[in-house]
Amino acid sequence: MQALASQIGEQQPGVHFPEQNLGELQDVVSRYLPTLYRRAYRYVGDPHDAEDAVQDALLSAYKHLDQFKGTAKMTTWLTAIVTNCALTQLRRRPRQPHVSLDERLDEEQDYRVSDRLADAKPSPENECIWSELHGHLLQAVTELTPSLRKVIQLRGLKGMSTSETAEILGVSDGTVKSQVSRARTRLKRLMR
Repeated sequence: MQALASQIGEQQPGVHFPEQNLGELQDVVSRYLPTLYRRAYRYVGDPHDAEDAVQDALLSAYKHLDQFKGTAKMTTWLTAIVTNCALTQLRRRPRQPHVSLDERLDEEQDYRVSDRLADAKPSPENECIWSELHGHLLQAVTELTPSLRKVIQLRGLKGMSTSETAEILGVSDGTVKSQVSRARTRLKRLMR
């Protein structure tokens, strides 16, 4: 970045702009380079991308120095160019960062990204336990009285609301709630 800043004074053949603008650009770059870098870093969040954004901005400012009208300060003009270059860097990035599943997390130990990902599916042991519990629950439901069995099947196993269950059974909401409570208490005892 410093190399580009020092080269700003060297005019390209065939490119002519006012000597005053070139001197002012050199002065602004030498005095405000760290500030411009911090500005870019705030947008991109990566030191290498921030350097690239500042370099692109300085190159663009140098190429378009003849367009500087002097209606604003040179620092304002250059800061706007740095901001635009940083935003362009952001637009070039992929939306989601890509990380290889084979990438090592720790140099000392052989941990990979794939080793740290949690599998959302239940383990075979958990599936077996769940299957056994489900079988025991269905067996315990058959041991309930017919009225409690019907209310727990509709409300608990089929997931119907209290009012839907009450309408199907032809009873009040309060009756459904009390029967569900009794059925659950009885099931807990049967499951032990």
